[in-house]
Amino acid sequence: MKRGKMLRILISLLVLAAAVYAAHKPLLTAVGNYLIATDPIEDAEIAVVLAGDGTGSRIMKAVELVHQGRTPRILVNGSPGFYDRCECDLAIEYAVSRGASPDILERFQIGARSTLEESQLVDAELLRRGIRTALVVTSNFHTRRARSIFADHTSGEVSYLFVHAPYGGFQPDRWWLARSGREVVALEFLKTLNFWIE
Repeated sequence: MKRGKMLRILISLLVLAAAVYAAHKPLLTAVGNYLIATDPIEDAEIAVVLAGDGTGSRIMKAVELVHQGRTPRILVNGSPGFYDRCECDLAIEYAVSRGASPDILERFQIGARSTLEESQLVDAELLRRGIRTALVVTSNFHTRRARSIFADHTSGEVSYLFVHAPYGGFQPDRWWLARSGREVVALEFLKTLNFWIE
């Protein structure tokens, strides 16, 4: 191979590498933003806190919605198995210890092992109560998948609006800089792929 041709190939590779490096932040930010799919917040009969948080951000976001007058009460989901406690009880205790009124918090112990199972249990419970509008609160990275699951696997008789709670381990504009962010993105995309395959 002639030196001139090799030099052109090398320069082309360097230009390509520079372009990829220059575009990596917008591309990775787009990946992070893809996971977030929320709705404009409207008034609803109830807020539903999806299980699986462990940080308190979901329930405190729901409490904030009550304080803003968006909903009068909160249904707190949770499964047993947290050191012989139910996640919903731990979440309620957490919120009350931070000033939330116990009167606005309702425990909903469920045995769901997935968001799909949780969506169906929540839907059945809300239909039983005659509720037709609900704000669903979950972590920012979980909103797109949860929203799709509720749209595809519930009765269609309840209007669900999705509200995201911040999650310290995932920030869409810099998730790739921290191990926790990389783990969240990898796991969420795997779960999304699994949902598409089912």
